[in-house]
Amino acid sequence: MKLNKIVCLAVLCSVGSRMTAQETYPFRNPQLSVEQRVDDLVSRLTLEEKVKQMLNSTPPIDRLGIPAYNWWNECLHGIGRTKYHVTVFPQAIGMAAAWNDALIKEVASSIADEGRAIYNDAQRKEDYSQYHALTYWTPNINIFRDPRWGRGQETYGEDPFLTSKIGESFVLGLQGDNPRYLKASACAKHYAVHSGPEKNRHSFNSDVSTYDLWDTYLPAFRTLVVDAKVSGVMCAYNAFQGQPCCGNDLLMQSILRDKWNFKGYGHF
Repeated sequence: MKLNKIVCLAVLCSVGSRMTAQETYPFRNPQLSVEQRVDDLVSRLTLEEKVKQMLNSTPPIDRLGIPAYNWWNECLHGIGRTKYHVTVFPQAIGMAAAWNDALIKEVASSIADEGRAIYNDAQRKEDYSQYHALTYWTPNINIFRDPRWGRGQETYGEDPFLTSKIGESFVLGLQGDNPRYLKASACAKHYAVHSGPEKNRHSFNSDVSTYDLWDTYLPAFRTLVVDAKVSGVMCAYNAFQGQPCCGNDLLMQSILRDKWNFKGYGHF
């Protein structure tokens, strides 16, 4: 079993502080390709270590000099839940109201700058706790058309086109333009057909027409996956057409992997 490439990159980005002169593993060599480094790293992991790396709070692998890593971080409109002093931008629904994709890209780039500073300081202090990582569970590109949904303010509103443009700009700004390394990792959520209700989100089954699926709920996800190359996708809590979204054959395999050729990590 191979770990996802992005999962291994999260490990690779945190190994440097524990490197010693005796440790010359190929996965530590930045001169090698990412694929070579990932293959080497995975080949050294036991099955138990691989499984534990699939959790959001991953334990250290001391024998390889790999520290713990907690994937869970937020930057919806600035770095969230942090003890550091950071810039707080308008809530997502407010930023979308500007209809200015260039501005949103600049905002996201600034957020990534601050996130990098926090990550670097936390690594220096060997603080591997939650909310210090470079993997952000943002943006929320669900379509917001019912004001009773309590998380609607996290979205970019009711329009699929605007949501696509603003979401794409946010991902491009956050992840940066380096051809090899991510500035930070974005995650498109919640895939798909999820716009509330919140109370029964773990048991609700959504069933929309094929037209509404492709015209309303999927355009923004397609843009972020195909055009913006978002590194992560978080599946929705609910079911779609009787199958949980996180195990939905149509959404997760036929569309996301096969049709859109998504190569990143899935958050379940």
